[in-house]
Amino acid sequence: MELKYDYSDQLKGFFEKNNQIFEQTLLNEAVNVKDKIDDILTVGNIDLVNNAHHLVFYIIDGEDEALRNFAKKEGIAWATHAIDLSFKLEWIQAIRRTLWAMIEKFYEMNENKQVRYFFQMEHAINNRVDEFLNSFFISFSTYKDSLLTAQQELVKNLSVPIIPIDASICILPLIGSLDTNRIETLKDKVLVKVSELRIETLIMDLSGVAAMDKESTIELMKLLDGIAMMGCKTVITGLRKETVREITNSGVNFNQQTETLATLQQALSEYFLPGREKLPADF
Repeated sequence: MELKYDYSDQLKGFFEKNNQIFEQTLLNEAVNVKDKIDDILTVGNIDLVNNAHHLVFYIIDGEDEALRNFAKKEGIAWATHAIDLSFKLEWIQAIRRTLWAMIEKFYEMNENKQVRYFFQMEHAINNRVDEFLNSFFISFSTYKDSLLTAQQELVKNLSVPIIPIDASICILPLIGSLDTNRIETLKDKVLVKVSELRIETLIMDLSGVAAMDKESTIELMKLLDGIAMMGCKTVITGLRKETVREITNSGVNFNQQTETLATLQQALSEYFLPGREKLPADF
């Protein structure tokens, strides 16, 4: 590919005409991120290459407010999907280097070099890239802190969401999103409770689970394996179609000791038989 340039073009037109070279240069600069682009698109629906074009034009056009809003939106997206922050930092630094490499080509092809204007542009562009990073990281940190606070509050309120219904059967109701951090917390607490209470049957109700990604699904299966290894049978109830789809897509199956039933009521009917010894209400 050859660089195309018409002397009547402005810088933005130069980028528009040479967008493929911009992308190729950017991918060469972003050594670690370029192999993660498809994964990031799949996990977070974040199109890094397309977003790079938006960022460059906001910078060139001096659209500071749009740039800040774009950075905040990106910050929330990356915080929500827990994508490695180092990838974003490398990507933006690669955009900065590529932007300047393209500007250098722009001036090389322009016979009327304006040094003073160049340095004014350098100051403005670097300030805008830094403004993006500043707004992004503030947005990311603020939203991530909010998510952590909400999750901690949920864990606090349901610190041990295991409800004994008799001497050997307990219910574990789960609500909201199941991410890997929450499942790790559940692993610690559930396995301890299975041992302490000598639980023989654990009814895990997932009817309140709104979302669960592939990684979380795999971690949940590990939890079920751990419960089975301790001699406790797990009964899964209330699986939503979205959750079933994630489990199916993950390629992971429940172990043979795990039973699935449609509803919590059905599990109680089958496993909570009259005449069992009841635990105190304030157990």
